[in-house]
Amino acid sequence: MAYPVQGKLPLLFFPSRAQLLPEPLGTVLIFGSWNFPISLTLDPLIGAISAGNTVVVKPSELAPTCSSLLYRMIPLYLDTEAITIVEGGSDVAEQLLLHQWDKIFFTGSPRVGRMVMSAAAKHLTPVVLELGGKCPVILDSFTGSDLKVVVKRIAGGKWGPCAGQACIGVDYLLVQQKLAPLLIESLKRCIKRFYGDNVKNLQSFCRIVNKHHFDRVCNLLEEPGVAASIVYGGSVDKENLVIEPTILLDPPLDAQIMTEEIFGPLLPIITLDNIEDSIDFINDKPKPLVIYAFTNNEKFKEQIVQETSSGSVTFNDTMIQFICDSLPFGGVGQSGFGRYHGKFSFDTFSHEKAVLHRSFFPELEPRYPPWNDFKLEFIRLAYNLDYIGLLLLLLGLRKVTPR
Repeated sequence: MAYPVQGKLPLLFFPSRAQLLPEPLGTVLIFGSWNFPISLTLDPLIGAISAGNTVVVKPSELAPTCSSLLYRMIPLYLDTEAITIVEGGSDVAEQLLLHQWDKIFFTGSPRVGRMVMSAAAKHLTPVVLELGGKCPVILDSFTGSDLKVVVKRIAGGKWGPCAGQACIGVDYLLVQQKLAPLLIESLKRCIKRFYGDNVKNLQSFCRIVNKHHFDRVCNLLEEPGVAASIVYGGSVDKENLVIEPTILLDPPLDAQIMTEEIFGPLLPIITLDNIEDSIDFINDKPKPLVIYAFTNNEKFKEQIVQETSSGSVTFNDTMIQFICDSLPFGGVGQSGFGRYHGKFSFDTFSHEKAVLHRSFFPELEPRYPPWNDFKLEFIRLAYNLDYIGLLLLLLGLRKVTPR
């Protein structure tokens, strides 16, 4: 049991004391993800254990080697009566969801997240859904050495984490039309330096997780108008499930690549007349998990923070906010709800119980019937924490208005 935190009470409650006592929720179910199958499984597990819960963990079957590793190794080091690892596919997940849990933690797609939430609702089980969405980059004007840093951070945030298969990865980029040519040329050079320019021999680059997702991403490029917007890349290696880093300039906004989360190495660049128009563009879409904005304009920063809604906002970098345990990680709206990391993980898997300790003196008779004007006035003043008014009332110096 965690130590209680002293609570604050109004003077009206004297002599009393209050506590906030974190307690375990009970038994929780954690669904791991396939794109970061170790960290995104162990991170919520650590939070659940630290809060005192027993845990059932279901690693993703789409990362079978990592799932097998967790299944074999965790029982060697952790209490098997408190932590259980269950392997299997969607059929096993469906069976687990038939049971009642004290909390369910899910990382994955919005489609499966809806299924998890629907199953949890039958038992009134609270859920944490870490989903995703289309995370944009807003690029203000930069030149010289700053532009080089910006391009590296965009390239790293788009193609570095699992070749774009990350919920907080860059999905698309918004930039002023006049800056697009320089940006594209800079991104091309950066891609070649980071990963190479031959789809058969890319370096430090990840393949697509399976054929289903490979075909899904390839299909995004085959829509009318999308293939014509490719300005770099587009080659694929079907045998090894590799899609090279690809840049698209102004693809149709009604195409799937601009309406669904890409979750792959395709980067649409959307040009705007004014970069301030990016706020309306983002607000026309479901709330993203994160907004990345590269700007040194403090007024524009404040405008982004105040006029958009997202799980988080990161200025002048990408991805880095995920490893900052002093900041909560989580979405809003269709990008998910609930948060974790660091102390926030403990809070997510705890119930903060309110505890009030009272004494038998003094006893305030005006709280009991039969009611009269004096008692009603006393209750009104007490409710408003009007201590001067209460003192005057008790001393007979405050007139009681008949009701």
